[in-house]
Amino acid sequence: MKQTALHHVHTALGAKMVPFAGYDMPVSYEGVNAEHQTVREGVGVFDVSHMGEFLIEGPKALELVQWVTSNDASKLEVGRAQYSCLPNAEGGIVDDLIVYRVKEETYLLVVNASNIEKDWEHISAHNAGIGAEMRNLSDAYSLLAIQGPKASEAMQSLTSVDLEAIPFYHFEVADFAGCPHVIISATGYTGSGGFEIYCKNSEVEQVWEKVMAAGEPYGIKPIGLAARDTLRLEMGYCLYGNDIDDTTSPLEAGLGWITKLGTDFVNRDGLAAQKETGVTRKLIGFELLERGIPRQGYELVDAEGNLIGKVTSGTMSPSLGKGIGLGYADLAWAQPGQTVYVQIRKNRVPAQIVKPPFYKG
Repeated sequence: MKQTALHHVHTALGAKMVPFAGYDMPVSYEGVNAEHQTVREGVGVFDVSHMGEFLIEGPKALELVQWVTSNDASKLEVGRAQYSCLPNAEGGIVDDLIVYRVKEETYLLVVNASNIEKDWEHISAHNAGIGAEMRNLSDAYSLLAIQGPKASEAMQSLTSVDLEAIPFYHFEVADFAGCPHVIISATGYTGSGGFEIYCKNSEVEQVWEKVMAAGEPYGIKPIGLAARDTLRLEMGYCLYGNDIDDTTSPLEAGLGWITKLGTDFVNRDGLAAQKETGVTRKLIGFELLERGIPRQGYELVDAEGNLIGKVTSGTMSPSLGKGIGLGYADLAWAQPGQTVYVQIRKNRVPAQIVKPPFYKG
């Protein structure tokens, strides 16, 4: 089991640690609901250093990034980031990721922890005929997500950059918490604003301590993976391994907006054909109309009990106080306003199809 550079800090704080994507990670500190509300109303910090970072460099860098990702990386200017996915040849998704253009010929790809090895092999295989320079920085870098509406104000004293002036999905490479070259990215997985900070493992403990000190007047708290999941689910953000995987098409998953069919990439023709013929199922959001908690793997059924889909993610929403979830449903059952049923053990619980985000902020 791997550990992040801050593992000892989490255990000293009394975090409940669990195995996740090959790492021993903090799932909660004081409880998911309290941590969730801290991020929605104030500011919290997550250690998400288990994520993977690949550097793609050189004159062939854009060619490789453009070929393996579904979004249009040629539109990226230096200092901008882009949500994208790695399509596979069979119509599914190898992973979802964020692409950063760090310099003219340098791109940083940030991938999911559970897919680091798979993604590296996938990109390397496609690079064989292209010849871009690739470096896997995953074991050398740490990532802190400082999230919440008070994040900018709380962290401003730690940097010379005007944090409020960094637009969403933009970033600066600048001084932060006494470290001279840190990526300060206006991105996150919570829907409540904030930043993601990329620094070296050797720097992260100093960064963590200064972040906690600067955030103290704002009520900053450490946040675990359990609240990260409830926060992302309230926004309807996909989680790889639940809502998207090697068998789900980006078009089925509602990711047509990052699937730029005007560019050439792995399996573009297959996805163009699928768009032409239309998908047969779709990722939908739903809210339970009665008490209950939907869980991954539960069946979605119609009023007669006929199978129409499956839940991929579900929880009791801390912000809304009701059960919410994502799942794939047959196209006929994918329209907002329709009523479906979640089979929770012996109970058939009614749910309304809604268009995420569930939490409007």
